[in-house]
Amino acid sequence: MNHSDELVGKAYDAKLMKRFFSYLKPYRLYVVIIIFLIITTTGISLLGLNLVAKALEYITDGKLAENEKVSFLIKFTAIYFLMQALKGILGYWQLYITNYVGQKVINDIRNQLYSHLQGLSMSFYDRNPVGRLVTRMTSDVENLAELFASGLIAFFVDIFLMLSICVMMFITDWRLALISLAILPALFAVTMIFRSKARQTYRDSRKQIAALNSYLQENVVGMAIVQIFRREKRNYDDFERLNHEMMVTNIKSLFYFALFFPSINLFFTISTALLIWQGAGSIMAGALTFPVFYLFWSYLQKFFQPIRDLGEKYNILQSAMASSERLFKLMDTPSDISGSAQGRIVDILRGDIKFRNVNFSYEKDNYVLKDVSFHVSPGESVAIVGLTGSGKTTITNLLLRFYDIQEGEILIDDIPIKDIDISSLRSKVGLILQDVHLFTGTVSENIKLGNSAITDETMESVIEYVNASEFISRLPGGFKSEVKERGATFSVGEKQLLSFARALAIDPKLLILDEATSSIDTETEQLIQQAMEKLIKGRTSIIIAHRLSTIKKADRIIVIHKGRMVEEGTHQELLAQNGIYTKLYELQYKMQNK
Repeated sequence: MNHSDELVGKAYDAKLMKRFFSYLKPYRLYVVIIIFLIITTTGISLLGLNLVAKALEYITDGKLAENEKVSFLIKFTAIYFLMQALKGILGYWQLYITNYVGQKVINDIRNQLYSHLQGLSMSFYDRNPVGRLVTRMTSDVENLAELFASGLIAFFVDIFLMLSICVMMFITDWRLALISLAILPALFAVTMIFRSKARQTYRDSRKQIAALNSYLQENVVGMAIVQIFRREKRNYDDFERLNHEMMVTNIKSLFYFALFFPSINLFFTISTALLIWQGAGSIMAGALTFPVFYLFWSYLQKFFQPIRDLGEKYNILQSAMASSERLFKLMDTPSDISGSAQGRIVDILRGDIKFRNVNFSYEKDNYVLKDVSFHVSPGESVAIVGLTGSGKTTITNLLLRFYDIQEGEILIDDIPIKDIDISSLRSKVGLILQDVHLFTGTVSENIKLGNSAITDETMESVIEYVNASEFISRLPGGFKSEVKERGATFSVGEKQLLSFARALAIDPKLLILDEATSSIDTETEQLIQQAMEKLIKGRTSIIIAHRLSTIKKADRIIVIHKGRMVEEGTHQELLAQNGIYTKLYELQYKMQNK
């Protein structure tokens, strides 16, 4: 499994951030309000410190008489309380609006991502595991939400607060400010070193997590094979090695964090010591008052708090950078199906199909279909047979434009398939697969699939028509019965009958049946065979089948061998040719009579 997508490129990527900020455009007003609230709450915090200093000055400089001090303290306490209450209210709205905007942005990103995934071709899903795509839609998107709510806004607040404190310190006493902030160059150097080391350990940690997750998924899914072949000890040793490597990486990361935070406290201690040394001397010399000294000490406390939180914010930033890189890379993945949504809308489909010298490969130069040409007339039923891997299912995939051909031409009703709007095409084709996918919901919802044009009367009619009414009537809730994930409570035959009803409900003019009678018992096969005969009546039908007994009545049979058309004719005509079809038929006949 490729883990390259688990790594991050840059600790901070301006292009990615610019793209992320573009999602804020619809919420510009909210962003302005957030910035205003940040500035206001920061101003109130600094004003509160100055208010305390002023109060100390009034009390200690002898300007107030003894009987005035109590009244002054009451007024000061009331004003200070009101300021802090206002700060709390504004802080609440800042937090609420920030998270509100963050969730709106994440909602937009997730919707755009899901819409993009729906438009990608099947070749994309062939290359990308489902688990990876689910991770993109969930954890990676949530990482961006955390970046906005807890990372970027908090970072902006911290930077604005630190700059404001520096300005206030220099306005109050520039000499004392220079002494107090003399450690800034060394602090900056240590922060840059920590940033570099933390970035590398983060990359290593993500790589180890990806490797461990991959190993766990592979072995849990294949646990039966592990136990049958007695690989428990060997697999445990491999897991222990991967787990140990991740532990070593995490301990290394903890080392840098454990070193960084005490360093910040040391710098704070040094800065405080310099302030006390200079401030005490200035107080004794009469050049500085105690309230101003207290104000500077409070400023230092406020100044170092954001730096102490740097480690947590840096982790959020790293995680968000990795997630945004993966998300935007996925969003930029083009569909392999060209012009899929700009084609011609087909209102009526006759079902005339032509393949002309079609060559197709899933992988470069490894052709699955080679110079395939045939014509299916409207209303004709054509069966396609051949050995496993001969290219039968590929033909149906191309008809539905899950993939585009490399050479040749496919026409439907004399229109090149690439010129037909893909939604218009698929809405008029009924597809029945061997592996029927049922969604969580009710039986009715799995037949209609959200199509409001399908009425209950139509649904009941098609259920009766395809011989599915008997087993549905036995369900506790009938049409309203709940369907478990992937239809776990239904047999293969029952799911197949539901797929017949699903296909017939849209009244398709072109019907594709891909191994529709595989892996079912004889009794159910008879029901499905009867349903198939009803389904294909009056429709252009392409039937892929391994069981040759199910296609005897097809108007025409095409034999595919190693990607090429080798035989064509009716059942009797092909038997008379004594070719590949005859061998396949005789082989199945012998197996059925053993």
